[in-house]
Amino acid sequence: MTGSEASPSFRLAYVPGVTPTKWVRIWNERLPDIPLTLVAVPAAEASALLRAGEADAGFVRLPVDGADLSAIPLYTEQTVVVIPKDHVAAAVDEVSLAELADDIVLHPLDDTLGWEELPGKPAIERPATTADAVELVAAGVGVLAVPQSLARLHHRKDLTYRPLSDAPESRIALSWPEERTTDLVEDFIGIVRGRTVNSSRGRGTAPAEQPKAKRTDGRGAGRKPAAGSSAGKNSRGGSGGAKGAKGARGAKGAAGAKRGKPRRRP
Repeated sequence: MTGSEASPSFRLAYVPGVTPTKWVRIWNERLPDIPLTLVAVPAAEASALLRAGEADAGFVRLPVDGADLSAIPLYTEQTVVVIPKDHVAAAVDEVSLAELADDIVLHPLDDTLGWEELPGKPAIERPATTADAVELVAAGVGVLAVPQSLARLHHRKDLTYRPLSDAPESRIALSWPEERTTDLVEDFIGIVRGRTVNSSRGRGTAPAEQPKAKRTDGRGAGRKPAAGSSAGKNSRGGSGGAKGAKGARGAKGAAGAKRGKPRRRP
């Protein structure tokens, strides 16, 4: 290897709320010689980072920015409302948008839900980040609607959250620059889609050679006879099938004749 050649590696970006641990573990098991580096990126900057070549692929929130990025949708997240533990909504299992009509609903600049119309009352100004909005909820300023993974990420002991019905949802996808669909990107796509290491669409090791089947002819050669069968006895020179059958029929007939003989009257 010359000094200008770089060792193979894979850079995986991920937005807040995504936990790539499972896929990273499988990568390390299948490709232990190729290090995987995680790159945390804000959701709004993920597309630009991929386009700039600062990561080979990434877990992003849909929609992706630009037709030059490929994307495989993976799952949709439940939307929840983050509230103080003493909020009236903490007593119910699910909250509707209509029930937030009297609340100030915070709308951070890094919002990932893409609201067409915000519920509740607007705040005086928008928080810069979701983390800032969570701090405002804890201070009693308002409530916050976010994907459930972000509510877990910014968990606080004095806050809780409830599922929010009728709200827009956020979808997670695996994305990468279409023109840079490398072999390593294909490997990671296979891992995320659950392909086995020997999948025909993957680049894993070739499947083990299957043992050849035993050759048989039309008379059943190659099959082991059942233990104690008449066929097995004949092949070893035992009593013949026709002779044995004839003797059996004769004995059966004699027995039948004896049972059918009339009794002599005195």
